[in-house]
Amino acid sequence: MNGLGFEKPIIELEEKIEELKEFQQKHSDQKRKVNLSSEIKNLEEKLYSIKKDIYENLTPWQRVQIARHPLRPYSLDYIDILSTEFIQLHGDRCFADDKALVSGLIKIENQKLLVIGHQKGRDTQENIYRNFGCAHPEGYRKALRLMQMAEKFGVPILIFIDTPGAYPGVGAEERGQAQAIAWNLREMVNIKTPIVIYVIGEGGSGGALGIGIGDRICVLENAYYSVISPEGCAAILWKNSIKADEAAEALKLTAADLLRFGIIDEIIKEPLGGAHRDPQEAANNIKESLLKNLKDLSRIPKDELIDNRYAKFRKMGVISEQAA
Repeated sequence: MNGLGFEKPIIELEEKIEELKEFQQKHSDQKRKVNLSSEIKNLEEKLYSIKKDIYENLTPWQRVQIARHPLRPYSLDYIDILSTEFIQLHGDRCFADDKALVSGLIKIENQKLLVIGHQKGRDTQENIYRNFGCAHPEGYRKALRLMQMAEKFGVPILIFIDTPGAYPGVGAEERGQAQAIAWNLREMVNIKTPIVIYVIGEGGSGGALGIGIGDRICVLENAYYSVISPEGCAAILWKNSIKADEAAEALKLTAADLLRFGIIDEIIKEPLGGAHRDPQEAANNIKESLLKNLKDLSRIPKDELIDNRYAKFRKMGVISEQAA
């Protein structure tokens, strides 16, 4: 297991427990068996206590680190766990197929859905192929094309957000990155089919918002959603990205903060230690939430659905005016 800095006590204890289990197993066939069950049980109880203490008192910066964990489940992982059928759809019918945004038709239990999600890679080669989960304008155009298709056939939309941000390269800007995102923001408000969104890792800036307008916005317990990365914020405010931990605190980017400010609708519980510790449990929690939200949204007339979605985003934020 790849450990983060603050997880060192946990990793060391897990390794110790594993060593004892292996030692006990190795000597289990001998005449004089070695029984370390009591020691192992004590260490496991101590491990749970340490885990609970650490993971229930994480700082915002530590949650950002978990959200970026290299073993954390990505969109395709959740699609593979949740769906019984998946037909991937490609291309924006204009320029190319963006590999940083995956999309297609899936079936979860008996519910047919259109799914769209950012996709990162597990290694350098795959990350280059997926552009580190940073979508180009053709990715956002593909997403909108498919969402309008889903609207036409009355298919609900499931969206997974996991990106540090939209790709800021010259080519992307030349092909209208800002326009593609802005167009999606406008058009998604008027899509006449339920849209349920899950931030499963990083929710970075316009890259996240480009597919982030929906009826229900849910954030996994250790994911984050922010206008800028902590490092970017620190570089602007303090001219030093080392202060990323202070920036993460100031940005109020955790799920708990977002729920308190009315930006999101629900926090999805993760396994102790993060979704990468038990992807199946994390996926089950998403599934339970998804089916409930779709059931609730299916009762709302289409015109009312659009009005509610528009009002939802219009009421975000507080403006204070003061006479000169």
